[in-house]
Amino acid sequence: MHRPAIMGIAGRSGAGKTTLIVRLLPELRRRGLRVSTIKHAHHGFDIDRPGKDSHRHRAAGAHEVMLASGNRWALLHEREDEPEAALPDLIARMASADLILVEGFRGSLPVALEIHRLAAGQDPLWPDNPAIVAVATDARPDQPPHLPTGLTGLDLADIPAIADFVTARARPCPTGVS
Repeated sequence: MHRPAIMGIAGRSGAGKTTLIVRLLPELRRRGLRVSTIKHAHHGFDIDRPGKDSHRHRAAGAHEVMLASGNRWALLHEREDEPEAALPDLIARMASADLILVEGFRGSLPVALEIHRLAAGQDPLWPDNPAIVAVATDARPDQPPHLPTGLTGLDLADIPAIADFVTARARPCPTGVS
Protein backbone atom coordinates (compact mmCIF):
# COMPACT_ATOMS: atom_id res chain seq x y z
CA MET A 1 0.00 0.00 0.00
CA HIS A 2 1.15 3.50 -0.84
CA ARG A 3 2.26 5.50 2.23
CA PRO A 4 0.60 8.94 2.13
CA ALA A 5 2.24 12.22 2.97
CA ILE A 6 1.11 14.18 6.00
CA MET A 7 0.89 17.87 6.87
CA GLY A 8 -0.36 19.18 10.16
CA ILE A 9 -2.47 22.33 10.32
CA ALA A 10 -1.80 23.94 13.70
CA GLY A 11 -2.97 27.08 15.43
CA ARG A 12 -4.68 28.43 18.48
CA SER A 13 -8.42 28.02 18.91
CA GLY A 14 -10.27 30.31 16.53
CA ALA A 15 -7.24 30.87 14.25
CA GLY A 16 -9.03 29.43 11.23
CA LYS A 17 -7.55 25.94 10.89
CA THR A 18 -10.76 24.38 9.62
CA THR A 19 -11.44 27.34 7.33
CA LEU A 20 -8.02 26.94 5.74
CA ILE A 21 -8.48 23.19 5.28
CA VAL A 22 -11.88 23.74 3.65
CA ARG A 23 -10.34 26.31 1.27
CA LEU A 24 -7.26 24.15 0.59
CA LEU A 25 -9.06 20.87 -0.19
CA PRO A 26 -10.57 21.94 -3.56
CA GLU A 27 -7.19 23.31 -4.71
CA LEU A 28 -5.39 20.09 -3.80
CA ARG A 29 -8.11 17.99 -5.45
CA ARG A 30 -7.89 20.16 -8.58
CA ARG A 31 -4.22 19.13 -8.70
CA GLY A 32 -5.25 15.49 -8.82
CA LEU A 33 -4.49 14.59 -5.22
CA ARG A 34 -6.61 12.25 -3.13
CA VAL A 35 -6.71 14.06 0.22
CA SER A 36 -8.04 12.81 3.54
CA THR A 37 -8.30 14.67 6.84
CA ILE A 38 -8.10 13.85 10.52
CA LYS A 39 -9.40 16.28 13.11
CA HIS A 40 -8.69 15.81 16.79
CA ALA A 41 -11.60 16.79 19.01
CA HIS A 42 -10.52 18.01 22.44
CA HIS A 43 -13.99 17.40 23.78
CA GLY A 44 -16.21 14.42 23.33
CA PHE A 45 -18.17 14.23 20.10
CA ASP A 46 -20.92 12.11 18.67
CA ILE A 47 -22.02 11.66 15.07
CA ASP A 48 -24.85 9.43 16.19
CA ARG A 49 -28.21 10.58 17.58
CA PRO A 50 -30.35 9.14 20.35
CA GLY A 51 -33.29 7.22 18.98
CA LYS A 52 -31.48 6.07 15.82
CA ASP A 53 -30.85 2.35 15.46
CA SER A 54 -27.05 2.76 15.41
CA HIS A 55 -27.22 4.74 18.66
CA ARG A 56 -29.33 2.01 20.18
CA HIS A 57 -26.69 -0.55 19.15
CA ARG A 58 -23.96 1.48 20.91
CA ALA A 59 -26.10 2.07 23.99
CA ALA A 60 -26.72 -1.68 24.20
CA GLY A 61 -22.97 -2.33 24.35
CA ALA A 62 -21.63 -2.79 20.81
CA HIS A 63 -17.85 -2.24 20.75
CA GLU A 64 -18.00 -0.98 17.14
CA VAL A 65 -20.92 0.12 15.02
CA MET A 66 -20.58 0.72 11.30
CA LEU A 67 -23.10 2.93 9.55
CA ALA A 68 -23.22 2.45 5.80
CA SER A 69 -25.19 3.83 2.89
CA GLY A 70 -24.71 4.10 -0.85
CA ASN A 71 -22.80 7.38 -0.35
CA ARG A 72 -20.55 6.84 2.69
CA TRP A 73 -19.75 4.73 5.70
CA ALA A 74 -18.54 5.56 9.19
CA LEU A 75 -17.14 3.37 11.91
CA LEU A 76 -17.85 4.25 15.53
CA HIS A 77 -15.40 2.63 17.91
CA GLU A 78 -15.99 2.82 21.65
CA ARG A 79 -12.72 3.25 23.54
CA GLU A 80 -14.00 2.11 26.93
CA ASP A 81 -10.81 1.63 28.98
CA GLU A 82 -8.42 1.93 26.04
CA PRO A 83 -5.97 4.82 25.83
CA GLU A 84 -6.66 7.48 23.22
CA ALA A 85 -5.64 6.23 19.77
CA ALA A 86 -2.28 7.48 18.53
CA LEU A 87 -2.07 9.25 15.18
CA PRO A 88 -0.33 6.32 13.39
CA ASP A 89 -3.06 3.96 14.61
CA LEU A 90 -5.76 6.22 13.19
CA ILE A 91 -3.93 6.65 9.89
CA ALA A 92 -3.64 2.87 9.58
CA ARG A 93 -7.45 2.63 9.61
CA MET A 94 -7.83 5.05 6.69
CA ALA A 95 -8.12 4.20 3.01
CA SER A 96 -5.27 4.99 0.67
CA ALA A 97 -4.65 8.69 0.03
CA ASP A 98 -1.90 10.88 -1.41
CA LEU A 99 -2.03 13.41 1.43
CA ILE A 100 -3.54 13.56 4.90
CA LEU A 101 -4.15 16.97 6.48
CA VAL A 102 -4.21 16.70 10.26
CA GLU A 103 -5.86 19.28 12.52
CA GLY A 104 -4.73 18.74 16.08
CA PHE A 105 -2.30 16.08 17.35
CA ARG A 106 0.34 18.83 17.76
CA GLY A 107 2.81 16.64 19.62
CA SER A 108 2.60 13.78 17.10
CA LEU A 109 3.20 15.58 13.83
CA PRO A 110 6.43 15.35 11.85
CA VAL A 111 5.64 18.63 10.04
CA ALA A 112 3.05 21.37 10.42
CA LEU A 113 1.87 24.67 9.04
CA GLU A 114 0.66 27.16 11.67
CA ILE A 115 -2.25 29.54 11.11
CA HIS A 116 -1.69 32.81 12.93
CA ARG A 117 -4.06 35.77 12.79
CA LEU A 118 -2.70 39.05 14.10
CA ALA A 119 -6.14 40.29 15.17
CA ALA A 120 -6.64 37.28 17.44
CA GLY A 121 -3.94 38.65 19.75
CA GLN A 122 -2.66 35.19 20.67
CA ASP A 123 0.92 34.06 20.90
CA PRO A 124 2.13 31.87 18.03
CA LEU A 125 2.85 28.18 18.59
CA TRP A 126 6.02 27.99 16.46
CA PRO A 127 8.51 29.05 19.15
CA ASP A 128 7.64 25.93 21.18
CA ASN A 129 6.84 23.46 18.39
CA PRO A 130 9.74 22.31 16.18
CA ALA A 131 7.34 20.53 13.78
CA ILE A 132 6.08 23.92 12.55
CA VAL A 133 7.97 24.80 9.37
CA ALA A 134 5.77 27.65 8.12
CA VAL A 135 3.28 30.23 9.30
CA ALA A 136 0.30 31.29 7.19
CA THR A 137 -0.79 34.69 8.43
CA ASP A 138 -2.93 37.68 7.56
CA ALA A 139 -0.20 40.03 8.86
CA ARG A 140 1.87 42.17 6.49
CA PRO A 141 5.60 41.31 6.33
CA ASP A 142 6.46 44.36 8.49
CA GLN A 143 4.06 43.24 11.28
CA PRO A 144 4.54 40.59 13.94
CA PRO A 145 5.05 37.73 14.14
CA HIS A 146 8.58 38.27 12.84
CA LEU A 147 9.66 34.82 11.75
CA PRO A 148 13.16 33.49 12.31
CA THR A 149 15.32 32.32 9.42
CA GLY A 150 14.21 28.89 8.27
CA LEU A 151 10.53 29.41 9.04
CA THR A 152 8.54 30.15 5.88
CA GLY A 153 5.96 32.93 5.92
CA LEU A 154 2.85 32.49 3.76
CA ASP A 155 -0.05 34.80 2.92
CA LEU A 156 -3.15 33.21 4.44
CA ALA A 157 -5.23 34.46 1.49
CA ASP A 158 -2.99 32.84 -1.16
CA ILE A 159 -4.43 29.32 -1.31
CA PRO A 160 -2.43 28.22 -4.41
CA ALA A 161 0.85 29.23 -2.70
CA ILE A 162 -0.16 27.37 0.47
CA ALA A 163 -1.05 24.31 -1.65
CA ASP A 164 2.38 24.55 -3.34
CA PHE A 165 4.04 24.65 0.07
CA VAL A 166 1.99 21.77 1.49
CA THR A 167 2.69 19.49 -1.47
CA ALA A 168 6.41 20.35 -1.42
CA ARG A 169 6.93 20.02 2.35
CA ALA A 170 4.54 17.24 3.41
CA ARG A 171 6.40 14.26 4.87
CA PRO A 172 5.66 10.54 4.85
CA CYS A 173 3.10 9.52 7.45
CA PRO A 174 4.51 8.34 10.76
CA THR A 175 4.75 4.60 11.24
CA GLY A 176 4.87 2.57 14.39
CA VAL A 177 1.27 1.48 14.59
CA SER A 178 0.71 -0.18 17.91
